[in-house]
Amino acid sequence: MATHLQPAGTRVPIHVAGVSKRFSAFPALGDISLEVEPGEFVALLGPSGSGKTTLLRIIAGLELPDSGRIRFGNRDVTDAPAAKRGIGFVFQHYALFGHMTVADNIAFGLNIMKRSLRPGRSAIKARVEELLDLVQLPGIGTRYPSQLSGGQRQRVALARALARKPAILLLDEPFGALDAKVRRDLRGALRTIHEELGLTSIFVTHDHEEAFSLADRVAILNHGAVQQFARASEIVAQPANQFVVDFLA
Repeated sequence: MATHLQPAGTRVPIHVAGVSKRFSAFPALGDISLEVEPGEFVALLGPSGSGKTTLLRIIAGLELPDSGRIRFGNRDVTDAPAAKRGIGFVFQHYALFGHMTVADNIAFGLNIMKRSLRPGRSAIKARVEELLDLVQLPGIGTRYPSQLSGGQRQRVALARALARKPAILLLDEPFGALDAKVRRDLRGALRTIHEELGLTSIFVTHDHEEAFSLADRVAILNHGAVQQFARASEIVAQPANQFVVDFLA
């Protein structure tokens, strides 16, 4: 998959230190710590209610922790809004703007930048075309989301998340609404893009086959706690506890 896009730059580690979160009386996360290496692809895996999406949203700045800190490299972003964190975020259900063309959807984050920072129209157009090539959808910029398949919409959502050249990519069950073949195709495309652009990536899934095939390391969560964080081969060979054994059975 040829691309002229440049890598994001210095690969950024993600540090999660002692993060806790409650929703009313429900403890969603309890004192979670994770170290994601620069350029690593990590999966957050677990059953519904395990805390994986809450953790991802806290890393993204879409939720604030009750305690603990989030750092991207040496930068403490715990209290920073999502827009100031320099991340790309891909939602499960695309979240594309139905009234905008594909090109306008991808360019949205660039078009709303401060005038002093915003690229010119020709640069934005070129960026959109590069991203469409990257996600293997060249020439569809004038279409609307309603004219696309589910897999195509998710590729557009990925292109939009990459438009501002983030160093960190976060994905919340990005393949959950797609059929098995499309999921397999997109896994390969996502892994290639992650490596080509030098991203540090975290994605949420409840599918252990998906997590094991795509991620460098997998964090298995249950009841708001990390049960095991290791490479897939290590988890299979030496599951940390009975929950991990039962979950993977």
